Amino acid sequence: MGGGIAAPESQSTRKKGKKKKRKRLGFTLDMTPMVDVAFLLLTFFMLTTTFAKPNTMEVNLPSKDMSEVKVAESNVLTIRVTEGDKAYWNIGFDEPKPFELYDKSGEKPTISNEFRNILKTESEKIRQRVGEDVMAIVLKFDKKAQYRNLVDVLDELNILQYRRFSIADYTEQDAAEIEKVSGTQAGAAPANQP
Repeated sequence: MGGGIAAPESQSTRKKGKKKKRKRLGFTLDMTPMVDVAFLLLTFFMLTTTFAKPNTMEVNLPSKDMSEVKVAESNVLTIRVTEGDKAYWNIGFDEPKPFELYDKSGEKPTISNEFRNILKTESEKIRQRVGEDVMAIVLKFDKKAQYRNLVDVLDELNILQYRRFSIADYTEQDAAEIEKVSGTQAGAAPANQP
């Protein structure tokens, strides 16, 4: 071995191994301001956000103390709605006439123009006959009619600004009149066919 000096390997490894570990400094993060801001934002959004608009209809019902209002039968437009969106109208004691409550030509069925025309035409006829706007509308819905029918009709009356309307019970007499009319139409339909 050639008489050289041995490299101080052991010393270098010792130096590496003897590295002094640094002492960790104490570190604390004050979370209080961040929590305050988070709760402040949470409170702000809770107070200012509307999660869902109420989907209700406001109906003003007459009080028990109201006296009875007499209306001439010839000024009363009765609208009856039955199962399957079938609707009928009549003035006074006239025979009920069917009409299309919905226009089903679009993607969604909408209230038909026929319904609007009946309201406007009959209101105008009564106004010309009596001299003032005194038409009262009575709505009668069969138990088998859909709730949507009632909502749509009431919406349409509100849009057209008819304020004098009431909701009455759909009696057995109403059912008999409608059955009589629909039976007459069903019986008349084959006679029109060739």
